[in-house]
Amino acid sequence: MKKQITLQNKKVVYTIHKSLRARRVRLAVYCGGSVVVTMPRNLKESIVERFIEKQTEWLLAKINFFKQFQGQPIARHGRKDYLKHKDTAHLLAKEKVAYFNQFYGLKINKINVKNHKSRWGSCSRAGNLNFNYKILFLPEKQRDYVIVHELCHLKEFNHSGNFWSLVAQAFPQWRAAKKELKNSALNLY
Repeated sequence: MKKQITLQNKKVVYTIHKSLRARRVRLAVYCGGSVVVTMPRNLKESIVERFIEKQTEWLLAKINFFKQFQGQPIARHGRKDYLKHKDTAHLLAKEKVAYFNQFYGLKINKINVKNHKSRWGSCSRAGNLNFNYKILFLPEKQRDYVIVHELCHLKEFNHSGNFWSLVAQAFPQWRAAKKELKNSALNLY
């Protein structure tokens, strides 16, 4: 369902996606400039509008960021590309996790490589580490940051001060890598 909201005298069109699986409101801006709000089915749409208004600065910054790429071809990574690179990405992820886990000695259940659309990695409470196959195409510093970030979630399942201290033990330059990774988000699309 398409909706429109005015933020700082700019009209923003967004699509609402109601999901049975969603537990919270999620706001996403995609490379074509489309804005999608995913929300739990039972949530009132007025709450979504307030949420968008609170995210005005972030939202307008993302829209402006993607405007600079209008008219330029953006690489699309489809299933064929995923199947071509997933084994190499899996091997790389396993090697990097083994290297960085020397600093931590954490118990890892499985390492998986997936074709995520909006995340570089994730960690489950079962001890599984999941990585986007596109880490293969990241500069080494950013790739290492993603690996260490998810690895540290095995011990600290949050983003507290303890978590970031843990990340810094093996990867002290995490702040710069995180910033660079955020600015290279087009690699996900």
